[in-house]
Amino acid sequence: MACRISELVIDAADPERLAVFWSEVLGYVERDREADGSIEIGPPGDGTGLPTLVLSASSAPRVGKLPLHIDVNATDRDQDAELERLLALGAKPADVGQTGDESWYVLADPEGNEFCLLRSRLRPL
Repeated sequence: MACRISELVIDAADPERLAVFWSEVLGYVERDREADGSIEIGPPGDGTGLPTLVLSASSAPRVGKLPLHIDVNATDRDQDAELERLLALGAKPADVGQTGDESWYVLADPEGNEFCLLRSRLRPL
């Protein structure tokens, strides 16, 4: 038997702010809060098989480009409409050296964590 990814942990200066942002982006809901300020968000319902995000309180400064990033795909609109929605939620365009000919957009969440909006549309859960 193999492993599955159950959680992705993101260090956050403001876990509340990132929890709100990523909940809106992914359609997630708050699942848990820890005494240390960490907030776990995940899919509504039982969310079987999908990873949750844990926004972990941290004051450590980020140095350089993240070695791991999240890719997202729209489920109910085209890529350009989803880009507009993400920008309205607080995402910002990010430059990680792309040429401009890519089929995806590189964005950053409100704390500067890069993620990509891919072109293909996925089925809603």
